[in-house]
Amino acid sequence: MTDSGMRVGLTYDLRDDYRASGYDEETIAEFDSIETINAIDTTLENLGFFTDRIGNIKHLVNRLADGHRWDIVFNIAEGMFGISREAQIPALLDAYQIPYTFSDPLVLSLTLNKAMTKQIISYNGIPTPACMLITNINDCNRCTLAYPLFAKPYAEGTGKGITASSVIHDRLELTNTCFHLLKKFNQPVLVEEYLPGREFTAGILGNGFNARSAGIIEIILLDNAEKNVYSFANKEQCEQLVEYRFAEDAIAKKAVDVALRAWQVLGCLDAGRVDLKCDSNGNPQFLEVNPLAGLHPSHSDLPIICTKAGISYPRLIANIMYNALTRYNLLDSAPEKLYSSI
Repeated sequence: MTDSGMRVGLTYDLRDDYRASGYDEETIAEFDSIETINAIDTTLENLGFFTDRIGNIKHLVNRLADGHRWDIVFNIAEGMFGISREAQIPALLDAYQIPYTFSDPLVLSLTLNKAMTKQIISYNGIPTPACMLITNINDCNRCTLAYPLFAKPYAEGTGKGITASSVIHDRLELTNTCFHLLKKFNQPVLVEEYLPGREFTAGILGNGFNARSAGIIEIILLDNAEKNVYSFANKEQCEQLVEYRFAEDAIAKKAVDVALRAWQVLGCLDAGRVDLKCDSNGNPQFLEVNPLAGLHPSHSDLPIICTKAGISYPRLIANIMYNALTRYNLLDSAPEKLYSSI
């Protein structure tokens, strides 16, 4: 440990930048607000790091070309284009042998593809709803899954593409919903058997078999929320439409076990979230994983989970840095304040 000045670059996609370029709110939903960047930056500085705001991948490319380097990069960039958009900055940093927080390009490419992720999960015996991938509208005629079904774009996050019509009761609704999603998002649609039970999201800290639960919350939609779905609208207005209830009962503990198994099987790193829902018998099943979870102190699920579990925002950021620096054998260069903050 030292106070010699470890330099941390910050990579991110700022909503304001894309909003100024004319993109609509749903398109930029996964990107970060300036409040999030300020919070991360301030916290890292308070932990004794020297920070440098880089921005998105184009800014990073220019900075690298100009010869800039960092001891580690705190990466929360989602990327804009392509099925591997979340992996682009980590792959670039790998090429320059610059350490970074969170998962590697393979994990980020895999987990953005929800259909392939579920194949890996299912292969490893982790419960998840039966599904099929709709790549064109004619695929709907081949669907043999049991209704009701649930449909969503296969490579989006933050509830993008999810509305009340995502819950499907017959072939006509399936065709109409998939037609709309295929056209709007220009990507395949993941259709899976709908789970009617309790919905959870579990926070995970750490790597491999040292990973642990940061806590788990139940997602409860209020009376004025869009019904039956943790939708884009419900997520964006969660303060008014959603109750996040810290859960510690037997079913919640089962959900944590499923979440940890999924995290380990997929090889996710440092910190993130796993979303789960229960079937009609109350058995928790894997829905998806978010290895680049949002980090707004009061609006994003992972910090909300941590706050309810008694883990402060500075402690969460400190844990992320500790986990990443441990992987790269860089703890000896970390500031003294880091250890006292985890």
